Amino acid sequence: MEEEAYRIIIADDHGLIRKGLRIIIELESDMQVIGEAGDGEELLQFLAREQPDMIIIDISMPRLNGIDALRKVVEQYPQIRILMLTMHRNSQYFYKAISAGAHGYLMKDDSDTELLAAIRTIRSGKTYISPQLSTEVTDAMISAFREHRDPPIIRLTPREHDVLGLVVKGHTSKQIAEVLCLSPRTIDHHRAKLLKKFKMRNTVDLVKHVVKNSIILPE
Repeated sequence: MEEEAYRIIIADDHGLIRKGLRIIIELESDMQVIGEAGDGEELLQFLAREQPDMIIIDISMPRLNGIDALRKVVEQYPQIRILMLTMHRNSQYFYKAISAGAHGYLMKDDSDTELLAAIRTIRSGKTYISPQLSTEVTDAMISAFREHRDPPIIRLTPREHDVLGLVVKGHTSKQIAEVLCLSPRTIDHHRAKLLKKFKMRNTVDLVKHVVKNSIILPE
């Protein structure tokens, strides 16, 4: 049984771009352009009459820009897949589009092959990122992961746990020594080991680190 053609609407305020995209898409037997829109408002009016499988939306459009139109489409027609088309290589536009619900991001100077790859990638249920942005986005995601990932597990002895708990509470070495029935010199030794294990320069940094990362301490 022949696969049903994937129905697409093109929304861009430049007629030549819409025409060019239509020609490329309709050369494919499994794709069909069912309509065009020159701005976001016109797009929403079209959707009120007929819904496609996918919309290709230019980010920069008059009356209702692509991002705002995207949000309305996602809210009213969540089943429609959306490919953002733009000249903006700034990754901040990409994050804004994806956060608003876009399924893909294509640059206007990407090749015809990339356009078709984007449509087929999104049709298969995956997210498409223009090759011009993919490396930058991947690097940003890795950096964010490294910055926000959980701190490595630091193994402490029971005595180090006791000392650390009292240090966080603001006790001096002398006070800790009295509580734990140890000499101040022994407490200083434990404090030095704690700084080394947590890779901190001083007690203030150590306390800030423990509080910031919600490290559980025994009562």
